Amino acid sequence: MTTPYEQPSDPAKRHSRAVTDGPDRAGARSMLKGVGFTDEDLAKPLIGVATTWIETMPCNLNQRDLAQDVKRGVREAGGTPLEFNTIAVSDGVAMGTEGMRASLVSREVIADSIELVARGHLFDGLVCLVACDKTNPAAVMALGRLDIPGLVLYTGSIAPGVFRGRDVTVGDVYEAIGAYAAGHMSAEELHELESVACPGAGACGGQFTANTMSTILEFLGLSPPGANGIPAAEDAGRLAVDLVRRDLRPRAIVTREALENAAASVSAMGGSTNGILHLIAIAHEFGIPFTIDDFDRVAARTPVLADMKPWGRFHAVDVDRAGGVALVARELAKQGLVHLDAPTVDGRSFGEVATAVRERPGQEVVRPIDDPIKPSGSLRILRGNLAPEGCVVKLTVDRKQHRGPARIFDGEPACFEAVKAGKIVAGDVVVIRYEGPAGAPGMPEMLQVTGAIIGEALGNDVALITDGRFSGATHGFMVGHVAPEAFRGGPIAALREGDTVVIDVPTGSLHVELSDDELSARLADWRPPEPHYETGVLAKYAALVSSASEGAVTRP
Repeated sequence: MTTPYEQPSDPAKRHSRAVTDGPDRAGARSMLKGVGFTDEDLAKPLIGVATTWIETMPCNLNQRDLAQDVKRGVREAGGTPLEFNTIAVSDGVAMGTEGMRASLVSREVIADSIELVARGHLFDGLVCLVACDKTNPAAVMALGRLDIPGLVLYTGSIAPGVFRGRDVTVGDVYEAIGAYAAGHMSAEELHELESVACPGAGACGGQFTANTMSTILEFLGLSPPGANGIPAAEDAGRLAVDLVRRDLRPRAIVTREALENAAASVSAMGGSTNGILHLIAIAHEFGIPFTIDDFDRVAARTPVLADMKPWGRFHAVDVDRAGGVALVARELAKQGLVHLDAPTVDGRSFGEVATAVRERPGQEVVRPIDDPIKPSGSLRILRGNLAPEGCVVKLTVDRKQHRGPARIFDGEPACFEAVKAGKIVAGDVVVIRYEGPAGAPGMPEMLQVTGAIIGEALGNDVALITDGRFSGATHGFMVGHVAPEAFRGGPIAALREGDTVVIDVPTGSLHVELSDDELSARLADWRPPEPHYETGVLAKYAALVSSASEGAVTRP
């Protein structure tokens, strides 16, 4: 009798043959047969199917079901799928609590765990199902490390809820918290809103971080064009096997040109400041020099074309109905603002994807390039004596300058309480520090604070500065990612109550009106606070994490 030991190996089993082929691997095959795989299954390329399913949020809740569709596609294309799971942390649930410190840390854990499973089991290819914020960049980072054929599929945006006749998202709930604190909304109204804002599975519906990253995934070329809005899971499974047979690897797709395309998508869609942080981290994992200054050059030339929540009119599902994010690519291509020859996982060039898009007649979501919403992106990079390594400003108001007294808060909770108590007034510069990558640790996003300020009707009249993250507010003048951070002796640590802080976007400056000598003297007297954690994952992260200006990646 002929045994499977004597059968020639499928040439596409470039990695898995070391696990499945020959008499020496009988023990491994025995274990895999205990799972239910057959000799025929193990003779095919092994495709990992990574999900980030978790029951702590709606964002990833559909992934168990979608994984079955991916696996069906893999089998139909002649591969064998092996499903595995990793973690996720919900910003929307953790916001405003100690749990938010775990959010950015989870990006590294997710990337590490996907990398470890793929390396440990020698997969020939990989499909990563992602949704909530940190799962998106983490999957790309893992693919960059592994460089095995693979793709990332975003598993869809939540539909908007309906509150008294208008569409709403969880962002509206955070603003309503501030409105309730200011006496502009009753407890009954707030409860009614929270009960309808998230009607089912899917990631947050505005152009928050999750949908910003979904757009980035398509512009990078690592998501099948047009598939993220549906999501087309079975097609993704078939495509993964095709990538393995062609040996088309992520590092052949994610180039400097692809990163510039992705940066253009953040600006054109009015996306989250987190898009910058994650793009820099992705570039690091792919070994491509790409800095915040590179992003700034792209943002300066790229107009805002999509009229998106949280500052505009439309939700992510409206983009798909209008024709998809390729509409934005088509418009940017008309003025040479994207690289059209960049490859994508489905075999077409980025330009071919842009040309093939079908626009729904009468759509108002994406504007034509000759009639943009804004002539350049809402995210810009500033430097100055408060941010020598740089910071990110998000402009959702017409003002491009602000000068005012610093209101200092060493941590988010104290600031939130001050806002609720009505202690912040027009003209203030609200400074929240010791919330950076190492100081928090984990660089929390403070949507609760921005939402409360907007709920207090102060969004147009104050500025906010942090070494943590601000994102997702409907309007306001926000500066985040200030580097170096306070915990590591950055100049923001030297600020005192009442110091005059100046934000000047036209000159790209963030500074305090103090002499260099005074700043140096204050920093000479400064001592770092005690760390929040001395053991465990957060302590390890604080010891290893780099500056926000470098993507807050961890280094040995």
